[in-house]
Amino acid sequence: MSPRRFPRGPSTQVLLALFGAGMVLLNFPLLIVFDRDATILGLPLLPVALFTIWALLIGLLAWAIERRPPDRRSPPAEDTPTPAGTAGP
Repeated sequence: MSPRRFPRGPSTQVLLALFGAGMVLLNFPLLIVFDRDATILGLPLLPVALFTIWALLIGLLAWAIERRPPDRRSPPAEDTPTPAGTAGP
């Protein structure tokens, strides 16, 4: 019997949460906050905010895809036996 394999990649909840965050952050009610005559380093605030939010969402998606689930076959650290000749807690 082969060992059980765990699915790789982000869970459906993580992907839906990132999609929902993107829909909320890149939609009209929140973008109107950035639509004013302010600048950041000489750049208009709205495009800077759009590209920052976009880059943040891409970074979070990359992090969610690349993280690995914990190995469930190995026991927790506190359950490992102590080597012979050493005192345990």
